[in-house]
Order: sequence, then C-alpha cells, then structure tokens
Amino acid sequence: MTSTDSLFLSAAATSNGRDLPTTGSFGVINPATGEVFAQAPSVTPDQLDGVFAAALTAYESWRFDDEFRRDSLRRAADVIESRIGELAPILTMEQGKPLTDAAMEFGVAAMWLRYYADLDIPREIIRDDAEGFEEVTRRPMGVVSAITPWNFPIALAMWKIAPALRAGNTIVVKPSPYTPLATLALANVLRGTFPDGVLNVVTGPDPLGATMVSHPVPRKVSFTGSTSVGRKVALGAADGLKRITLELGGNDPAVILGDVDVEKIAPSLFQSAFNNNGQICLAVKRVYAHESIQPQLVEALSEIAKSVKVDEGTVDGTVLGPINNKPQFDLVKSLVADALNNGARAAAGGGPIDRKGYFHQPTILDQVDDGMRIVDEEQFGPALPIVSFRDEADVIVRANRGEYGLTASVWSGDAEHAARLAPQIDAGQVSINGHGSGVLPHLPFGGHKSSGIGVENGPWGLHSFTELQVITGPSRH
Repeated sequence: MTSTDSLFLSAAATSNGRDLPTTGSFGVINPATGEVFAQAPSVTPDQLDGVFAAALTAYESWRFDDEFRRDSLRRAADVIESRIGELAPILTMEQGKPLTDAAMEFGVAAMWLRYYADLDIPREIIRDDAEGFEEVTRRPMGVVSAITPWNFPIALAMWKIAPALRAGNTIVVKPSPYTPLATLALANVLRGTFPDGVLNVVTGPDPLGATMVSHPVPRKVSFTGSTSVGRKVALGAADGLKRITLELGGNDPAVILGDVDVEKIAPSLFQSAFNNNGQICLAVKRVYAHESIQPQLVEALSEIAKSVKVDEGTVDGTVLGPINNKPQFDLVKSLVADALNNGARAAAGGGPIDRKGYFHQPTILDQVDDGMRIVDEEQFGPALPIVSFRDEADVIVRANRGEYGLTASVWSGDAEHAARLAPQIDAGQVSINGHGSGVLPHLPFGGHKSSGIGVENGPWGLHSFTELQVITGPSRH
C-alpha cells in the first residue's frame, strides 16, 4: 500500500461536504506491475441512498441560479489546472498511460468545463402577440447517474459532469473499479467549488453500477463503456423510464485509397490506432488499404511500431504504457494469437512483452481478412490488422459490416473524392485524411447501430440533460 491511501479514502462518496464512512474497500492494481498498490472505498447500498438523497436536496437550489452555475464551472476549471501536477501521477499509476497524456486529460477536463460555462441554454419564444404567449424552454431533469470507463476516466467523466451541472442537474459519478482513484482525487480537490451535494463520487465493485441505474432517485443515466454492459444499463433504466445516453463500443474502420502518400499519412494513422495503447472507443481498429499500397503501408506502420518506447508511464520518453487490466490484456493476446494461428503475419510485435505487468508489443498484422476475430471484433488494444481491398464499392460494404458504427475515416490524395465516399459509411463520425478529428467540445459525438444511443458534447449533449417544457398564457402586451 502507499502513503496516499488516506487521500483516496477521505475523498470517498463526498456529499454535503462530509466524508461517508465506508465499511469496506477494494484493491486497485497498478497495470505496470500487476499488483495491488492502493485501496479504494466500497460504498454500500445504504450509503448510496444517502448520496442520492443529498444530491436531490442540492438540486432544489442549484437548478435556479444560472450565472452561479456558470461561475462554478469556471472556478472548477481553474482549480483543476492548478492541481494537474498532483493529479496526473495518480491517473498514470492506476491507468498506465504516460504522465504527459495523464496531464493532458486533466487539461481536457478543464476545457470542457469552460466550454459549457459559456454555452447558453436556449429559450424559444414561439408566439408573443396580442392574442397570447408561447415559449419553449429546457429545464433540468433532477439527479443524474453517471458511470464512466477506465480508458479515459477523467475526460469521459467530464463529458457528463460539465453539461449535467450546466443544465442545472446534480450528479453522482461512479468510475470504473479499475480506475477509481483519480476521480476520487478530482472530487477531493473540487471540494468547496460546488455547493454540497452537487457533485458526488462513489466507488465500489459490481453491483454498485447496477444499483445506480435502478435507483429510484436519478432521472437520467449516462453510461460510457462496452456494448454488452450498455444493453444491461438500458434494461435496468427502462423500469423507471429513465432517460439514457449510452456511448458504447466500436470497430472503427479506416479506408486508405490507392492515391495516398503512404509515408506522409503513416504517422497520423499510427497515432489514430495506437493512442492510449489503442484503448479508445474511436481508435482505428481495422485498416482497409488498397492493394496497390497495402504492402508499403504495412511496412511504414511496422517501422513506427518497432520504434516506439513501451514502458511504465512515469518513465521519460514512454509512448505506450501497459494495457490497463488483465481481462483486456488477455483479450488482446487471444485475438493476436488467433490471427497468427489462422495465417496472419506479425509485421511488428505479435505478443506480450516478457516482464511484469500488462505490457504488449505494438502489433501490426498482415495477411488478414474479414472473418478473422482481430478484424471482426473490437480489440481495444495495441494490435492493428491491415486488410487489402481492390474495389471501392466493395470496401464500403466491408467497412459497414458488423454491429458497430462509431467512427470511421477515409484517406486519399483527393480530399473531394474521399468526401464523396464518407457519407456512405454508417458511423456517427467520419473524418477525411485523419481519424477522430471531430472529437471536440462543440461537436456531437455518438454512434450508430450498437455503438450507442444519443450523443454527448456540444449543445446537443447539453440538451440531453434537459427536458422540454412549454409555457403558454395570455398576452404579455
């Protein structure tokens, strides 16, 4: 255990400015060693009832003061930026990402807070004449349950926290049990920034998440995670007719046409696939490269893969850290092994690194095709299959295969030609000569098919934390 345990325990389930006593705890594993390095508090159902009650009480006043909410979000952004130096190492220790990436994630959180602080909530006057008055407004829902994943614990939590609070809701956040500590530390440094009960963080293993979904107090559930768990969230929320936003999995294709400059695009394509060790819902998961340039692209990506430094996130120069947890590590290993056993060639990497922790070689796979698990499933790790194609119409059909439709990209020396192909891909976001380039606070983000329900970010994300209300009456003239 570390000397920082007391910090994490003191931040648990903050509500009404007080710590809730916890009756148990669970171990948090450092993915760089595979060993437990700290304890996080495990919140009981009775304690969760108290947190939701406090959030409901806080909602009654928080909802009314629009300017105060704006100012609170701005103050929170200032606090986060001033404390990045102490927060980022916690995220690196529990998640595995390099320290610079962890610091950037907290910077993104501050960016989202400021964006929403400046965003207006629309009020639409439909009629205002001598005969009557009609107005459509957006009002907050109440208390929100937010369940966040382990790949970007802080950034993806803020995708929910910032718009929910801006709209006038209060929120209870449960981070993944793989990465609870950074979110607890964030709650700790934000004490006093928001009124008591407005922002609450609870931690614990399952079934805490299911309890948050089915609990009678929250009126909305916002979930980011796997599609399989997302289906369970939808079912759990249905009984209470709770509103839901589900940001789920993806098997995101990149279509590389034959007229690209391979050496020019390779670094950007590699980053799009391997950023955060491939543990991004919108990362490139499968590449379809025209047969005329596919061998050259395999070679260029392989050279990059062989050159990047894989090590603990605290080591200078580290580009890729460990995979976050053992189940995900085992999945990536199994998908790569299955591909190699079925005729694929590892042009770079090909397996785990022989050391403690969940380290895997950045892997580029050649001689792969649709039907292999590594192509058909979401690997969510540092392994990328490069599939050859000949016909553009055929590759669009292949890119649209499967249940997912989160993000995609088309790469070409002729951007206009790529832009004509992009709308044919069934995905919530399609980028030209880049991938995931539209993940910005002012743009909607959401998937088609089994990649989710609803959107986050932008005014659309804000609106998803509100309900419409119509006000009518006699003329005000």
